[in-house]
Amino acid sequence: MNYDLLLQSDHWLSLNYSKTFIRAISMSISDPSAAQTPLLDDTIDGCLDYKGRPVRRSSSGCWISASFIIVVEIAERFAYYGISSNLITYLTGPLGESTATAAAQVNAWNGAASLLPLLGAFIADSFLGRYRTIILASLVYILGLGLLALSATLGSISSSGGQNADDIALSSSLQFQLILFFSSLYLVAFAQGGHKPCVQAFGADQFDTQDPEECKAKSSFFNWWYFGMCAGTLTTLSILNYIQDNLSWVLGFAIPGIVMAVGLVVFLLGTMTYRYSVKGDEESPIVTVGRVFILAVRNRKTSYSAIAAEEEARGILATESSKQFKFLNKALLAPDGSKEQGEVCSIREVEEAKAVIRLAPIWATSLIYAIAFAQSSTFFTKQGATMDRSTAMGFEIPAASLQSFISLSVVLFIPIYDRIFVPLARALTGEPAGITLLQRIGSGMVISTISLVIAAVVEMRRLKIAEEYGLLDKPNVMVPMSVWWLVPQYALYGFADVFTMVGLQEFFYDQMPNELRSVGLALYLSIFGVGSFLSSFLISAIENLTSGDGRDSWLANNLNRAHLDYFFWLLAVLSAVGLTLYVCCTKYYIYARWGRTF
Repeated sequence: MNYDLLLQSDHWLSLNYSKTFIRAISMSISDPSAAQTPLLDDTIDGCLDYKGRPVRRSSSGCWISASFIIVVEIAERFAYYGISSNLITYLTGPLGESTATAAAQVNAWNGAASLLPLLGAFIADSFLGRYRTIILASLVYILGLGLLALSATLGSISSSGGQNADDIALSSSLQFQLILFFSSLYLVAFAQGGHKPCVQAFGADQFDTQDPEECKAKSSFFNWWYFGMCAGTLTTLSILNYIQDNLSWVLGFAIPGIVMAVGLVVFLLGTMTYRYSVKGDEESPIVTVGRVFILAVRNRKTSYSAIAAEEEARGILATESSKQFKFLNKALLAPDGSKEQGEVCSIREVEEAKAVIRLAPIWATSLIYAIAFAQSSTFFTKQGATMDRSTAMGFEIPAASLQSFISLSVVLFIPIYDRIFVPLARALTGEPAGITLLQRIGSGMVISTISLVIAAVVEMRRLKIAEEYGLLDKPNVMVPMSVWWLVPQYALYGFADVFTMVGLQEFFYDQMPNELRSVGLALYLSIFGVGSFLSSFLISAIENLTSGDGRDSWLANNLNRAHLDYFFWLLAVLSAVGLTLYVCCTKYYIYARWGRTF
């Protein structure tokens, strides 16, 4: 059943029912004879249950509902990283692409997967609602994963054709396989675009920000949400990459589809416990914000004295927020001087537009962090593939599984952060989350920069050992250097994620108006989408600038002749510049507190 659509179509009935219910409860509190009536405080303002009734705090939402939602996110991350973590190996192996081309394609796909949530969030917040969008996206996700496994099956058939197979038929089969593979790959990206922003926003919706205790729990929710994500990723990198490298790519692509189907079933089991936001017949919040900008531009010739008079007439008190981006206050006046409804914007609508603008500098200065983040699934993996990956038990660690150290460090550090660091910091600062969201994000950027410096130093040592053992022109021979040298840079990436990734998630959810929170999380994801595209562009530019005249580029297929160390040093310098710009932007940021009473 389409519960979000039910809430939209029955909006007026639900609102009238809610108002009548609240009035009845209010009367019962003042009337001692109404002892059997539930307390008013037990209802959540602006939320209904799955039948469209006022929802009770004691029997809905919070961690019970969030647990179902976290499970489906674990399944989705298992599926997503089951593809993305080892994609460069599949492209350079069975599909025979060069390292630079494969890295660029991985970044392009990751970029698309991170930008499409903007479309998914718009559809969810404006039309379908989060619950219905999650279900539809999950079904498309399962379809894409199934087709991906089918494309790998075609590859197995083609490779087993033998010497007597017709070359033209094989070429046609390979072409069809490539078309099916990339179509399936981008179908998964499209599905993630609807799934990713809605699941997290829907999970955070289960906590009432007007309640101090639930607000603290919501901050912990983002920590444990990322814990669940990394648990799913860790399982993928520990098990699935081994299956793909040593057993079967078909099985390696099919298992994520099965896990995703199980996750969808679990999500549906929680339907009766969820809190659903009331969606009315009012226009899209994106349209509302857009109208503020349009009216402000149309009123650009209006004097600020006229705006001040209008603010005084409306009883608007001067605040830091009202003084910032004052040109948007011109939307409070109609171009023709009329004040009819629909012709002017309310002060809340203007403040919502300002909140969106304030996010822009933070979004832009986080892009360099996203560029650095993209390297963990590309060049870090190729770097590890050249090193000694054997263990004491004779088992060889798959190169892509090295990313599990990121997830492992997150899984180990988040409980420490949430249960030890936050309470101690809260006692010192008075902040509900221990430190501010912007401080948290910046801390992760510092750690990320340190990680890139370590990666550059380790690569310098790897190149030196390769030269000492005469392996510069033997790229397929293992460099006698233990892969455990890469653990510090992976672990620091994980620590950085706990601060920056989780901080960005909560920041872009918390600082957006209630009606635009799916869009807020989509904006957070778009940081990594644009970052992946910028990384792809940077890789192509470096490939072109550093090759030619018989020289090997920094990113040559033969990593023993390449200079990944230069590339990592460049990223470290860019990260330091980005961090400096970020700190400058945070000094002028004004936090929004939507609907909070404490």
